[in-house]
Amino acid sequence: MGTLNNKPRTFTAHPHPLCTRTHQIGALALVATTFFLTRLFDQPVGSCSYSSSFDNHRKRSHDPSRLITAGSLSWPDRGYGSHLSLKIYVYDELEISGLRELMYGRDGKISADSCLKGQWGTQVKIHRLLLLSRFRTRKKEEADLFFVPTYVKCVRMMGGLNDKEINQTYIKVLGQMPYFRLSGGRDHIFVFPSGAGAHLFRSWATYLNRSIILTPEGDRTDKRDTSAFNTWKDIIIPGNVDDAMTKTEDVLVVPLPLSKRKYLANFLGRSQGKTGRLQLIELAKLYPDRLESPDLKFSGPNKLGKTEYFLHLRNSKFCLAPRGESSWTLRFYESYFVECVPVILSDQVELPFQNVIDYTEISIKWPSNQIGPQLLDYLESIPDSEIEGMLARGREVRCLWIYRPELEPCSAMLGLMWELQRKVRQFHQSAETFWLHNRSIVNRNLVEFSNWKAPMPLP
Repeated sequence: MGTLNNKPRTFTAHPHPLCTRTHQIGALALVATTFFLTRLFDQPVGSCSYSSSFDNHRKRSHDPSRLITAGSLSWPDRGYGSHLSLKIYVYDELEISGLRELMYGRDGKISADSCLKGQWGTQVKIHRLLLLSRFRTRKKEEADLFFVPTYVKCVRMMGGLNDKEINQTYIKVLGQMPYFRLSGGRDHIFVFPSGAGAHLFRSWATYLNRSIILTPEGDRTDKRDTSAFNTWKDIIIPGNVDDAMTKTEDVLVVPLPLSKRKYLANFLGRSQGKTGRLQLIELAKLYPDRLESPDLKFSGPNKLGKTEYFLHLRNSKFCLAPRGESSWTLRFYESYFVECVPVILSDQVELPFQNVIDYTEISIKWPSNQIGPQLLDYLESIPDSEIEGMLARGREVRCLWIYRPELEPCSAMLGLMWELQRKVRQFHQSAETFWLHNRSIVNRNLVEFSNWKAPMPLP
């Protein structure tokens, strides 16, 4: 290593000619041109973004969530990958003892078609669409994920199983799944389509606390002290909008022009003893010309029909969606098909596909502690041109609320496939899974995975 030399350094003159003014001007021009071209090519190509009516100061320099063309979605590469590449195994109802009971009740008399109706229809729709999916595999050993079909919300509502039977049957079913034990349930998918979420299975916190739960409900802290939804592993799915409203032709009820709508806003629902809903009902009494909230019958001989319900819903510019028994409400999704702007009055609500949709462009979320005349004044201050813009953007994303095959350019199933792809792991373990130097997987008794026998102790 050489020594340091503190002597002054002498720089000899460069043999080339001195820099003239012409050289300086040319150098400056080169720098300016380089800067301009760098900025030009640094801009994203083919991106499309909307300017928010209420938030013009926000900049969307990176906007992976935009709809590029009508019916064509662009999911962000980060965290998702550049294309879909999934293999999902769907358990057969005859494969595991007890699974049929969770689908059709103890006597097997509840049909899948009868479970397609109402908010819990997503359990059946997702199952049927996965059976036809190009991502389905019939080989467990090559599966990235495993789907467990159950229709327990419907079965419970129709008296097919009680809460105790549901709990016991789930535990029985899980004990027969070697791959569930292998991963601790991390790669197993369950659908709980109602406001109760995974609480329909009372022991979910013990057995499904690592599994992927598909649910429209993100909060049940009001009744359960804890929510079964975990934003890191679970997926919020859209509610089940009636098929008669999501068809491309012969729709049950078509939207009205804004100029022909009678009311500023509406709330169509029962009070359920909930503060926000009671406040809206009282507000409608004070301002009957601005807010519609009729005493609608949802059961009995005077039950409101499906067509009448949507005719009411379409007659306002804004559809109010307060919290009910849980934080989510089907009315939020229904509003897009009668083309009224949904106003969320549920502070804890979780919404689907947040990496793709900017909800500030297609809805309003208003604090639930500010329900009163000020809400109506605010809504009345919004020009029709702004409302039309929100409705137009809502028309472009509402395809994500429709349960159609993922081969469609835009559907709830396509969105679900992208979200599931984020959950795929290359390696799976659990507290009851061990491995040896030769890469063989064994249990606590050193029995190789291929020899695990049911029933197995669950993780």
